[in-house]
Amino acid sequence: MRTVAALYIDPIRGPYPSMPGVECWGLPERDALGYVGPHPVVAHPPCGHWGKFATRCRQPIEEKACGPVAIEQVRRWGGVLEHPQGSALFRSLPIPGGLPDEHGGWTMLIDQARWGHAAQKLTLLYIVGLSREDIPPIPPSVDPPAGRRCSTGRYATAFEWLPKTQRHLTPPAFAAWLVETARRCEVSR
Repeated sequence: MRTVAALYIDPIRGPYPSMPGVECWGLPERDALGYVGPHPVVAHPPCGHWGKFATRCRQPIEEKACGPVAIEQVRRWGGVLEHPQGSALFRSLPIPGGLPDEHGGWTMLIDQARWGHAAQKLTLLYIVGLSREDIPPIPPSVDPPAGRRCSTGRYATAFEWLPKTQRHLTPPAFAAWLVETARRCEVSR
């Protein structure tokens, strides 16, 4: 089994520490900013300073540097970077469905509800070292959980009803999919 490094993760409540073949790098313990390989990565850099609600972000400003570093780590070692839809971090990356960049990286938009998130959580993925045709199968679309609809009849977003402690958590099935995707990534060094 090929080892994958999970970067910028929640080492207490997240699913990665219990997964076989995954090295966990968080903040500040085993600081992910210091990861220098050699394994492909699944990167979850803090999104507060990059997201739609950046003006309300209370995270230390130093955490903003994690995003660009994570992009470079994915480009260097191969793997997947995950961030919410609308993240300003993705302004310099390919658009979903667009052509790959000069690093062979491409972007896709997914909904974490497909993997069991309690609410719609539209997420951008930047993938380097793997073609679109070679990603693991994506689960089919799901209906929103009962009673979890907005007044418009659409999914409730995570910010509308989920407690803050649950919004950022990665569903275990999604974490497993991300790890499998990273395991398949190959970059020439």
